[in-house]
Amino acid sequence: MHVQVVLLDGFDPLDVIAPYEVLYAGGAASAGAVSVELVSVEGPREVPSGAGSLTLRATGALDPERAGVILVPGVAGRFGEPGEVPERDAGNGEWQQPDEFLSVRLDRAMSTELPALLKAAMENPAVTVATVCGGSIILAMAGLLVGRRATTHHQGLDALDSGGAHAVRARVVDDGGLVTGAGVTSGLDLGLYLLEREKGPRIAHAVEELFAHERRGVVWRDQGLAPVGF
Repeated sequence: MHVQVVLLDGFDPLDVIAPYEVLYAGGAASAGAVSVELVSVEGPREVPSGAGSLTLRATGALDPERAGVILVPGVAGRFGEPGEVPERDAGNGEWQQPDEFLSVRLDRAMSTELPALLKAAMENPAVTVATVCGGSIILAMAGLLVGRRATTHHQGLDALDSGGAHAVRARVVDDGGLVTGAGVTSGLDLGLYLLEREKGPRIAHAVEELFAHERRGVVWRDQGLAPVGF
């Protein structure tokens, strides 16, 4: 299983690093049956995160034709819209702009080739598209989640519904070729679940022990009896 973790300008670092390290460890535990790389739409480049001066380097270009998993993170930034939050006094007679807004960073991602590449990936039966946190919002904004079950950060669930998805309040949601994670730390659970789903529970358990992290919650799937009265 090859995993392409997508870097986009303003990405949330933990959305990327948590699943990347879990999946990288899964590759070591499985003698190379799992590989993972950082990619971007534009190809190899330094990509700035949404957290200060932290950057990561994409070593390849996002390829929707390559079998495996494409993992889309969310972006980091401020809630609200430009103009709602004023500049702040830096204390030295100068004014500083607040951190960039989530909406601005999401719009910037939508102005690239990312939506088209993700559409191609969603249409490829050999590819599973996975997201952490606001990564599913990007899919919804691109019109790629209509009728699909998905989750995201709890503050973005309404946005999923508005994009035509069926938002599920769960930590990880498996909708076949689409696997989505909730808030940022759910990237750990998402990575472990992908290892279990694709390479079996023993590999996932070995990595879980290595990281001293127990996966939280039930992975939601549209299977079995529907609950009554909930």
